[in-house]
Amino acid sequence: MNTLTPGRAPADASADHVTITPSILYFGTPVVLLSTENEDGSFNLAPMSSAWALGQVIVLGVGVEGQTAHNLRSRPELVINLPAPTQWPAVEQLAPLTGRDPVPVHKRGGFRFERDKFAAAGLRPEPSELVRPPRVAECPLQLEARAARVQPDVSGGFLIVEAHVLKVHADPRIVVTGTQHVDPAMWSPLIYNFRHYYGLGPELGHSFRSQTPAEAT
Repeated sequence: MNTLTPGRAPADASADHVTITPSILYFGTPVVLLSTENEDGSFNLAPMSSAWALGQVIVLGVGVEGQTAHNLRSRPELVINLPAPTQWPAVEQLAPLTGRDPVPVHKRGGFRFERDKFAAAGLRPEPSELVRPPRVAECPLQLEARAARVQPDVSGGFLIVEAHVLKVHADPRIVVTGTQHVDPAMWSPLIYNFRHYYGLGPELGHSFRSQTPAEAT
């Protein structure tokens, strides 16, 4: 029987697999906090972990009945805030909250309505420059964006949002000095791994396309 050290594949990675049916497939993706504008001009803040980048477009998957989805259908401006691993308690404070009132049926019993989610999570809103929703001041990376396309996924339970990034704000401590590059040795996203929170481990190597190894060492 092959043994498996966490984070490493066994010597024979094809051996000893079993067929499973996981309830979720969050196999290690970054957590983001999405700030959007409510109908009354106040702002919603929601955690999610279905996000990935295509150039200057961030593709997001959000629940179809949540306040974020409701907002983005008619008010496409948003901020994609990326917290650091140490900020997971604030993310978890947001997890059982919803900006919908009344609480959607599928969330009743486990969620409660909260109007001021920034305060509930102990986070500070910071004015954006190009969009109305605020940034999360404590997050090391903040992406002002506008939803260019919002459409249902094949299951009908989620919205697929294609958000065009307009401006990126970064904590200077995670930027390679004198460049436009985020330093991967200094920046670690908060990772949502099968509903558990993790940070990154030590660097294993870099892609031949990387522009930062020489500057970051």
